[in-house]
Amino acid sequence: MLTNNNNKVMVVEAEEGGAGGGEFDHLPEGCIANILSFTSPRDVFVLSLVSSSFRSAAQSDVVWERFLPSDLHAMVSQSSKPLSYSSKKELYLHLCHNPLLIDGGQKSFALDKPSARKCYMLSARSLSIVWGNTPRYWKWTSVPATRFWEVAELVSVCWLEIKGGIKGRMLSPNTLYGAYLVFKQRSGGAYGFENQPVEVSVGVAGEGEARRRTVYLETATPRRPRHQIVPRIFSRVRSRFLDSFDAAPPPPSRVDDSAVGGEHPKERDDGWMEVELGDFFNGGGGGEEEVEIGVYEVKSGEWKGGILVQGIEIRPKNKN
Repeated sequence: MLTNNNNKVMVVEAEEGGAGGGEFDHLPEGCIANILSFTSPRDVFVLSLVSSSFRSAAQSDVVWERFLPSDLHAMVSQSSKPLSYSSKKELYLHLCHNPLLIDGGQKSFALDKPSARKCYMLSARSLSIVWGNTPRYWKWTSVPATRFWEVAELVSVCWLEIKGGIKGRMLSPNTLYGAYLVFKQRSGGAYGFENQPVEVSVGVAGEGEARRRTVYLETATPRRPRHQIVPRIFSRVRSRFLDSFDAAPPPPSRVDDSAVGGEHPKERDDGWMEVELGDFFNGGGGGEEEVEIGVYEVKSGEWKGGILVQGIEIRPKNKN
C-alpha cells in the first residue's frame, strides 16, 4: 500500500499473501498514471518497482507531462539544436542529463532529476566581469568539456569582480536555490589565490542588503606545522624535567579547519570545480525581481590569475 510521510510517498509491503501492488492493481492504468502525476519524479521511479501495473503506468506521458515546465516550448524554441524524443519520459530524462543552451548560447537550462525543478547556468559571457574585455587582464578562449562555446580566462588582475543575475520568474516557485561559481585552474596553474579569502554575495534586489560570506578559490590543503624556534639545550632540559615527574609531553595541537572559516571548492562530476556562493528562496510570485550574485576580491591588492570561469550555476538545494 501507499502512505504519505512528511510529504514523501512511501511504499509499505503488502500483507503476506497479498499482491505486490495491492488493491491499486485493480485500478485502470490511466487512473494509476494520474495518481503518480501528483507525486514527484523520485517517487515515480520508486513506485514503478511496486508491481507491473505501476511500472506500466510510470511510462505514461500523463505522468511526465506534469513534471515538464509549462514554458518548456518557449525555451526549446530558443535552442539551435532540435530535440528528438519518443515519449515525455524520454524528454524529461534528456533535459536532466543534457543541459539545453538558450538565450543565444548565453545560458543553459536543465531539470533536477529527483524534483523536476529548473536549473540554470549563466555563462561567463552573460556575467559582468570588470576588465573582462581587456586582453591584458582577461581573455576569452574555448576549452573541451564545457557546455558553452567559450570561457573567461583570468590573465592577471588585482581587482577581481564578477557579477550576475537571474529573474525569479525563470525559476521554480517555492524552492530553495543555491548559486555556485564553476571554474578550474588553467593547465599552467593559478596564482594569487592561496589562502586568499574571496567575498561573495547572493540576494534578491529590493529585499535588503545581500548576504555576504567568504570563500576560497583554491582547494583545501593541510596546514604546514609551525616549527618551534627553541634552543636544543632548552628542549633537553624541558624533557628531563618532565621525565622526572613521570609525565608524558602534551600531544601536538590540532588546527580545527572549520574554525578558520570560508568554504573551499569541490570537484564536480564534469571535471570542473565549484564553490557555493550562497542560497536564496524563490517564493514564486512570478514578478520581475532579480537575484543578484557577486564575487569580489578587491581588498588585498594582490595580483592573481590562472583560472578559467565557465559561469555561475543556479540549482535547487532541497532534493524533495
